[in-house]
Amino acid sequence: MIQLLIAILIVLISSALCSSTEAALFSVPLVRVRQLGETRKPAALALLKIRQKMSRPIATIVILNNIANIVGSIAVGGIAIRVLGSQWLGMVSGLLTFLVIIFAEIIPKTLGERYAERIGLVVARPVLFLTRIFTPLVWCIEKLTAPIARGSRYPVTNEAEIRLLAHIGSQEGLINKRESDMIQRVFRLNDLTADDIMTPRVNLTYLHGDRTLGEARSAILASQHSRIIVIGHSIDHVQGIVFKNELLAAMVEGKYDQPIISFAHEPQFVPQSTHADRLLEVFQRTRRHLVVVLDEFGGTAGVVTLEDVLEVLTGEIVDETDTVIDLRHVIRRRRQSG
Repeated sequence: MIQLLIAILIVLISSALCSSTEAALFSVPLVRVRQLGETRKPAALALLKIRQKMSRPIATIVILNNIANIVGSIAVGGIAIRVLGSQWLGMVSGLLTFLVIIFAEIIPKTLGERYAERIGLVVARPVLFLTRIFTPLVWCIEKLTAPIARGSRYPVTNEAEIRLLAHIGSQEGLINKRESDMIQRVFRLNDLTADDIMTPRVNLTYLHGDRTLGEARSAILASQHSRIIVIGHSIDHVQGIVFKNELLAAMVEGKYDQPIISFAHEPQFVPQSTHADRLLEVFQRTRRHLVVVLDEFGGTAGVVTLEDVLEVLTGEIVDETDTVIDLRHVIRRRRQSG
C-alpha cells in the first residue's frame, strides 16, 4: 500500500512541477524579463533566453508532463492491481485523475501564474539543461508540427496596449498622473504634423532683407521673438533667420547702415506633412530652434519652433512676455469665423 501511495505522490509532484513551470514561463512579461536580463545574473539570462524563444523549452516541459502523467498512470495502475486487485483499478484510476486535475494542474498553474517571476528565475536554468537533452526529440516534433505551426508572429506589444497600461498604472497608483499624461503625449508626436503645430503665415513676424538695421529698428524692438525670419520680395521668399540678440548687439555697436540680410543665418525648410517626432530629429541634427514650413506649392505656410514640438509633450509653455496663452488656437478660431 505504501508503494502505491509513493507512486501516486511521485506522479502528482512531477506533473505539478511541469504545470507550474509552464504557467510561470508564460506569465512573466517579456519586458520584465529583459529588465531582469540587464542585471546579467545567470538565472535572469537563462530566463531571457527561454522567453525569447519559447517553443523548445515549452515542448520539453510538455513532453515531461505527459511522461509523468501517462507513464505514471500506467505504473500506478500496475501497482494497484498487484496490491489491491483488478477490481479496484477503476476506482484508483478515477481517484488519480481527480488528484491530477486538482493538485497537478489547477493549483500548480495558479501558483505559477501568481509567483511567475520568482518561479521562472528558479526553474530557468534546469529547463535550459533539460531542453538540450531533449533537443533531438523536440526537433522531430517541430518537423512534424511545422506545417500547422507556421505563420506570422505577432508583435510583443503595440501602441494601444502601452497607452492602456499607462492609464491603468495611473489609476492603480503605480505611476502618477503626470507621468501617464506624458506617455500619452509622446504618442501624439507621430500623430501631429508641422501643419498642426506651426504658427501660420498670417501671424508671422518678419523683416525685409534689403532694409537696413536702422530702418528695421522699431520692428526689431517691438518683436517678442528671439528668432525672426528674413524675407525678400514676399513672405514666400524666405532668405534666412536672424537672432534678435545679434541685431541688438549690432545696434549697440552702431551698425545701423548694414542690411538685415547680412545678419541672417541659413534657413531650414520642412514640408507641411512632416510629423512632430521627425521635426524633433531635425532640430537635434541641425541645432536649429526654428524651421520654415512649406506648403505643397513651395510657398511659406508658417514656422515651427522647438518650443512648439515640446509643447506637444508638456502642454502650453508661456513666459512673461506672452499675452495670449495659446496663440495658434486663437488663429484657428479666427480662420473658422472668417
